[in-house]
Amino acid sequence: MEASGFAEWTRHFESERDRRAAGPDPRWESGASLPPAVRASIQRFQAGEDGDSSALFAKADAAGDPAYSAAVRLFVAEEQNHARLLALLLKAGGATTQAGHWSDTAFARLRRLPGLRTELLLLMVAEVVALRYYRALRDGTDDPLTSEVAGRILADEERHVPFHCERLRASVADLPRAARRPVLAGWRVMLLGAGLVVAADHGRALRSLGVGRGRFVAEVVGAGGPVISAILGTAPLRVPAVSA
Repeated sequence: MEASGFAEWTRHFESERDRRAAGPDPRWESGASLPPAVRASIQRFQAGEDGDSSALFAKADAAGDPAYSAAVRLFVAEEQNHARLLALLLKAGGATTQAGHWSDTAFARLRRLPGLRTELLLLMVAEVVALRYYRALRDGTDDPLTSEVAGRILADEERHVPFHCERLRASVADLPRAARRPVLAGWRVMLLGAGLVVAADHGRALRSLGVGRGRFVAEVVGAGGPVISAILGTAPLRVPAVSA
């Protein structure tokens, strides 16, 4: 992977950062109507967006591409902005943030496994699940502020997927040919597991947003196919077809 590819990503992330800085925040003063199940669901996702990224930074730096390291830091800044937006949405709805959920703790421990490839494969599980969750939140709520916040986050997540796919394409290509598909098949099993956990843990909220548990899991797993094709280089790098 040539550094120039990630220099372009860095410029793209910087452009998005500047655009956000120049534009207004959502109108928090308008308030938000958050049903109890949706409120609890947002609290859990907010805690997950606000995680520690020091291990990712160290692994990205060790890859030896300064442009990639810069892009990763800009990616993490966007994730931190998601945590900020969700915290302010909760505040607008008269709720507070909460401490990390058990699933966040388990995910954080998995991310301590060595290697940038492993870190990114785990991150991609979270990103693909997030695509479906934030689409459900954007389209299924009757609250305008919630829909706006979810739409802003979804737009970022839709860029994050091809960003990680680009780095994973090079990383997986370094594996022996016979190992590539088994590794990605294992990733798809992890994606299924994550979809099942989120569907079980957020089921009441998903139902209130018009998405049943089974549909949520099926669409999360279905989105994994385009991701695998992009990583293997059998399809162009693009966002999985999960956007409305």
